[in-house]
Amino acid sequence: MIDIAFLRANPDAVRENIRKKFQDAKLPLVDEAIALDAKKRALQTEGDGLRASRNALSKQIGLLMRDKKIKEAEEAKAQVNADAKRLGEIEQAEEEIGAKLKEVMMRIPNIISPETPVGKDDSENVEGQRFLEPKVPDFEIPYHLDILEKLDGIDVDSARRTSGQGFYYLTGDIARLHSAILTYARDFMIGKGFTYCIPPYMIRSSVVTGVMSFEEMDGMMYKIEGEDLYLIGTSEHSMIGRFMGQTVDESKLPLTLTSYSPCFRKEKGAHGIEERGIYRIHQFEKQEMIVICKPEDSAAWYEKMWNYTVELFVSMQIPVRTLECCSGDLADLKYRSVDVEAWSPRQKKYFEVGSCSNLTDAQARRLGIRYKGKNGSAFAHTLNNTVVAPPRMLIAFIENHLCADGSVEIPEVLRPYMGGKSVINVSKA
Repeated sequence: MIDIAFLRANPDAVRENIRKKFQDAKLPLVDEAIALDAKKRALQTEGDGLRASRNALSKQIGLLMRDKKIKEAEEAKAQVNADAKRLGEIEQAEEEIGAKLKEVMMRIPNIISPETPVGKDDSENVEGQRFLEPKVPDFEIPYHLDILEKLDGIDVDSARRTSGQGFYYLTGDIARLHSAILTYARDFMIGKGFTYCIPPYMIRSSVVTGVMSFEEMDGMMYKIEGEDLYLIGTSEHSMIGRFMGQTVDESKLPLTLTSYSPCFRKEKGAHGIEERGIYRIHQFEKQEMIVICKPEDSAAWYEKMWNYTVELFVSMQIPVRTLECCSGDLADLKYRSVDVEAWSPRQKKYFEVGSCSNLTDAQARRLGIRYKGKNGSAFAHTLNNTVVAPPRMLIAFIENHLCADGSVEIPEVLRPYMGGKSVINVSKA
C-alpha cells in the first residue's frame, strides 16, 4: 500500500504507474482515494474544531457557575451536548470513510522500480545473467516422473487415491534427497548469518490481506472451514506477519531470517504438459529468506538475496539464470522482482525455481511494521526470496545430474546429508 500523502501530491505518477502495469481498470481508484481522503481530512478538521470548542466551553461553564450566571451556563452546556452529538457522528463517519479509503488504497499497486522493464506479462521478462554453462547430454532425458519412478522415488497413483490430483508420495533415496536439499539450504543460509525459524503454518485473515493482494489471495489460499485461518502458501506470509503492528528498534535492523515450512496452494487453472508431475502442485516444502530493513538498505539486500540463491544452485552444479520481471508480471505489492531459473536439459530451456522481491514499505504499511531510531519512526522495507523449493529443485537436480544408465549423481556438497552416498541407482525391482 502506497503512502496516501504520496498519492495526494503525485496523482499523475500513480496513474502512470498503473498504466505501466497494464491495469487501466484501476485508474478510477486514484480519484476515489483522493475524494475519500479529502472527506476524511475535512471531518478531522471539523472534529478538531469541536473538541477545541468543547474544552473552551467546559472551562467557561465553570466560570459562569461560579459567578451564578445560570442561564448562560445552561446555554453553554446545551452547546457542549450538541457538539458532543455532532462529534459522535463525525467519529463514526471518519471510521467508515477511513475503512473505505484503506480498502481502495490496498487495491492501488505499489510504485515499481525505474529498473523494472515495462511489459504486459511474463513473456516480456528480461534475461539478466547466466551462471554455469547449460549442457545437453548425448542421451535422451526422460520426463521427470519417469526418472523418479525408475529410481523407486515417487508414487503419484497412490497420492491421487488418497488426496487427488496435485499430490505425491516421495520414497527411499529420493525422499532422502528432498530432505537433504532442504537441510543443506538451511545450513547454507545460517552460514550467511540468517536466523533459522519454523513458523506457524496457518495465519489469520488480517495477516493474509496484509502480505498479499486480494487477487493473489483468491488464487492461492486455502481457508480452514469455520475458522479465521488460512493455510500458508509460503512461509513468507507468517514470517512477515510475525512483526504485524510492531515497532522494531533501529539497532536491531536488519532482521535476516530463513524459514522452513510446508506450503499449500490452490494453483487454479490449467497448465501445460511440462507442469504435470511435481512442477505445479498443491503441497510442497520450501526454505525461504526474508529481510526487514531500513529503506536505504533494501536495494543492497535485494542484490544479496538473489545472489544467495544463485550461489546455492551453483554449489549443487545446476546452471541457472536470472530473469528481471516486467511491470505486468509484478504482483501489486512488489517494487522489483527477479526470478531465478534453472536449466532443463530435457526441455532445453530454463524454468523458474525461485523468486526474489523487494516490496519497499508497501507490505509494512499494510501490516503496520515500523522501526524507531533517533530520527523518529518510519515504515520498514520488507524483502523475500526463495532459497529452494525441492519439488521444482528435484526436477532440475535429476535432469542435470542424470547419468546414461538412469542413475543420478550426488554433488559433493550434499553427500554429508545423504550419509556419504554419491549416487542414487535405478531400482532393481
